[in-house]
Amino acid sequence: MLPFSFGAVAMGHLVACVFFLKFWSRTRDELFAAFAAAFALFSLEQVLIAWSGLPREEQTWFYLLRLLAFILIIGAILRKNRRHA
Repeated sequence: MLPFSFGAVAMGHLVACVFFLKFWSRTRDELFAAFAAAFALFSLEQVLIAWSGLPREEQTWFYLLRLLAFILIIGAILRKNRRHA
């Protein structure tokens, strides 16, 4: 049941990624591109955790993908706010 839930969460992240890509293609705003990339990284992290079969203690390296995704989001928000200030 656990791999199924990881897959469902990964699919939800991919749906959000496609959603933001749709808005990026309309506006070419880099904020939407950053959110799409971040959600793609969230999805990749979930897939890697599900496929790895590693014990919980050895999965910490996968969370670096989540950290990178949050850094992308924060960086994009800061760039957007600096441009409009």
